[in-house]
Amino acid sequence: MAQRKKTIQAVFYKARSGRQPVREWLLDLSDEDRRTIGKDIQRLEFEWPVGMPICRSLGDDLWEIRSTLPHGRIARVIFAIDGGELFLLHGFIKKSQKTPLREIELGRKRLQEGQQ
Repeated sequence: MAQRKKTIQAVFYKARSGRQPVREWLLDLSDEDRRTIGKDIQRLEFEWPVGMPICRSLGDDLWEIRSTLPHGRIARVIFAIDGGELFLLHGFIKKSQKTPLREIELGRKRLQEGQQ
């Protein structure tokens, strides 16, 4: 059986301090939540480009991975495609219908820091 190849590699944003906020956020989640989000990230790695319902553009080169968690909760991972990599910028549990602007802005800020 032939192994599938990733079309794009996911990498975590790394702050100047060395912290990896998305990785830390994922590790703080339950095993079940982490597994669900991980499968969605993996799907993007193997099947990029992917559209709705898993992935949606936020504009300005930002995208979101849309994960449906158990018990009706929703998680989002904001990312960008940069240098042929799926650059994971910010993750959060969504509490409202619309993605809050502050979450998008944090992703945008981290993208700019990562490009410097």
